[in-house]
This record gives sequence, C-alpha cells and structure tokens, in this order.
Amino acid sequence: MSASSDLAELSTLRSQLEDLARRVEAVADRYEDTADSQIASDLYAAERTLVSARRAVDKAIGALGDLAR
Repeated sequence: MSASSDLAELSTLRSQLEDLARRVEAVADRYEDTADSQIASDLYAAERTLVSARRAVDKAIGALGDLAR
C-alpha cells in the first residue's frame, strides 16, 4: 500500500470517529438531566475516548504525511 492510500484511509477513519463522537454526545445529552444520568456519564466517557482516538489518528496522519513528502 502506498502512503497516499493509507492517508486516504486514515482520513476516512478520522471522519467516522468525529461523526461517532458527535452522535454519542447527542445521545448522552438526552440523558444528562434525567434519573438515568449514569447513562450520560458513560456515554460522555465513550465520547472522550472517541475524541482521543481521533487525535491519535490525526497524529498518525501528520507523521504519515511527513513521510510522503
């Protein structure tokens, strides 16, 4: 595989992680001020994990981009 195809794949994954984080946060928001607020807490933790994963992918994209130059 070439670096450009890997960059494209990582870019797609980054977008998916970003979308998933937004969607998980939206569900969490619906439970935030309810008797089921623990659900919101768990989902916010999942959202933070997805954001962290997106940042790691961003770093990999940057490193791979440096190699491709």
